[in-house]
Amino acid sequence: MPSDTRPTPRSIPTNLRLLVLLEEIAAIGIPVTPADLYGRIDLPKPSLHRLFVTLEQEGFLERTLDGRKYAPAPRLRKLAVMITTAPQQRNEVLLVLQALSELIGETCNYSMPERTGMKYVERAETKWPLRFNLPPVGSTVPFHCTASGKCYLASLPPARLRRLLELIEIKRFTDRTITDLNQLEAQIDTFRAQGFTIDDQEFMEGMIGLSVGVMIEGRLFGTLSFHAPCQRLDIATAHGHVAEMKRAAERIASILVA
Repeated sequence: MPSDTRPTPRSIPTNLRLLVLLEEIAAIGIPVTPADLYGRIDLPKPSLHRLFVTLEQEGFLERTLDGRKYAPAPRLRKLAVMITTAPQQRNEVLLVLQALSELIGETCNYSMPERTGMKYVERAETKWPLRFNLPPVGSTVPFHCTASGKCYLASLPPARLRRLLELIEIKRFTDRTITDLNQLEAQIDTFRAQGFTIDDQEFMEGMIGLSVGVMIEGRLFGTLSFHAPCQRLDIATAHGHVAEMKRAAERIASILVA
């Protein structure tokens, strides 16, 4: 009879098991099942399942929209934001946003992905009297019609992108909002190749936006965007700011991991 080649459980202190599990989920970086962790954490399958159930009950993990896997829930995402935006870090991020806003002359935002949209974390307002009344810091905006949201979508593998688009509400906000999934996927493919994303009056009439990713260890952690009235800044001119946007995103990434 063949011997069992599965790893034997090692002694992980009970009070550290949840932390070790969360560490592994963070390392994988995509939604997972308990089976995905078997072999990565030396615990029996029943123990892993119990840990997942506990984390879900306590609000640290939640099922993906299709119910098949687990992903960070609001409580865990809030913890991550609080850790990476401690007062000193948040002040430094705001200084980067303010400098970028001065350079471009438009409102700049730092956002992070949530379950069904992008959450505004910090903002530097333009000094122009003509500006858009964007949703306040702390609120969430859609993935499919915002520059920051599309930046997150462009970071997803094509198969995962399609699953997400089929599960979220693709609501029309303006006449320019793309609601056809195939057309949206094609646009995201183009954005993925060019390394930045555009909102061409798709979320608010008369407003354009451009976004780049804030990358940490090869993953999109957040997005850096600017928004402007189209009568003051057109899409072609917006493209000219990509280089300074990417430099600012690199500075923010270095602040968050310092």
